[in-house]
Amino acid sequence: MPELLVPPARWERWVENFATRHGGVSVTVDAGLRGVAPDGSTFTARLPFGAEYAGEADPAAFAAAAWPPGSWGVLLVRKGGFAVARLAGAELAEHKVGQRHVQGRTKAGGQSQQRFARRRANQSRAAYEAAAEHAARILRPGPVVTGGDHAAVDAVLGDPRLAGLAVVGPWLAAPDPRRRELDAAIEDARSLVVEVHNAS
Repeated sequence: MPELLVPPARWERWVENFATRHGGVSVTVDAGLRGVAPDGSTFTARLPFGAEYAGEADPAAFAAAAWPPGSWGVLLVRKGGFAVARLAGAELAEHKVGQRHVQGRTKAGGQSQQRFARRRANQSRAAYEAAAEHAARILRPGPVVTGGDHAAVDAVLGDPRLAGLAVVGPWLAAPDPRRRELDAAIEDARSLVVEVHNAS
């Protein structure tokens, strides 16, 4: 079931639109917020950063509870680049965006192909080491939201200096990390995670 990311500021309107489309909605609390419509359609919403919700069965109260931790981070990594940010609540405290050259694929065969593959692997390893270096400098132990390429993120998080990070969802499908992608990832990381099941 696909997940939607809904910024807290848009949550009440989102619930209103869901109710309009499905003939109403009743909400209950179940570690998050669950909505059931008369036509059988449902939604389940969770707070960001793996937090559980134990407040009122009210969309406004739920949105108000979606506040980021005092210290958290974002780490985006792909083969040719990375973006890392540390935040203090809603404020960006420090960040770094970097690019490293990693050759594209080649159609050559035989030994040329093998040399190319070794060179590409070395370039990727150097890019991941650079990302880990900046992540170790910028991030603090605690929650971090990750995205980009799974293998690349795993390679960076394998650095022992990053052992204190606690990866929390959602996974961010970021393209080659630039500042614009980092800003979008920060907003997505703070959003409510919603699963919707439409009965018809």
